[in-house]
Amino acid sequence: MMLALSLALAILPLLGVVWTLMNGMITTVDGLFMSLILLTLSGIFMLNAYWEMRDSGMIGKKKAVVPATKPPAVKAS
Repeated sequence: MMLALSLALAILPLLGVVWTLMNGMITTVDGLFMSLILLTLSGIFMLNAYWEMRDSGMIGKKKAVVPATKPPAVKAS
């Protein structure tokens, strides 16, 4: 659920950047700053989606599971 929400919130700011480009506001200072802010928001949510996918094992190498405790040592007598 969190992954889908992060991806949706990463795509919405990109639509705002496209809207800014289509209206010709990109040439104004306000349009430039709005685009930078929207791209930053999109990047943050994409990073969160990446972390969610990595933690769930969708991407990246699978790590070998190391046991939390060591077995007791055997005494040689």
